[in-house]
Amino acid sequence: MPKYALNCPPLDTTPRIARDFVASVLRALRLDALVDDAVLCTSELVTNSCRHAKSSGAHLLLIAGPEGPVRVTVYDDDRTPPSLHQGYDGESGRGLWIVDTVTEGRWGTEALGASGKGVWFEVGKRKGPPTPSVDPH
Repeated sequence: MPKYALNCPPLDTTPRIARDFVASVLRALRLDALVDDAVLCTSELVTNSCRHAKSSGAHLLLIAGPEGPVRVTVYDDDRTPPSLHQGYDGESGRGLWIVDTVTEGRWGTEALGASGKGVWFEVGKRKGPPTPSVDPH
């Protein structure tokens, strides 16, 4: 399956750039029906990475076949896995809840040891087992 990568520097504009990147790739692949969900989930993961990871930024990897599913993984150097909170306050805590809801639970994490972690989600039809994770490092 084709793979598309984006380096995400720790800037305020990075979530918007990541959303535009994912939308452009999916539209080019004629996966328009998946754009809204993928863009929303990408925004949440990249925002979390920019907020919680150290200063080196993140790496986004999108894997998509012509009929789906689409898997987006955001890698960063923070080794702390994200947690899905039962509740949230007015300022934060909704990100993974949104991802969990939109993807119907098709998200997860992968530990990269001292290098950090990856947080991924899938949207679209799944044929067979889930797409394996890919370590960009």
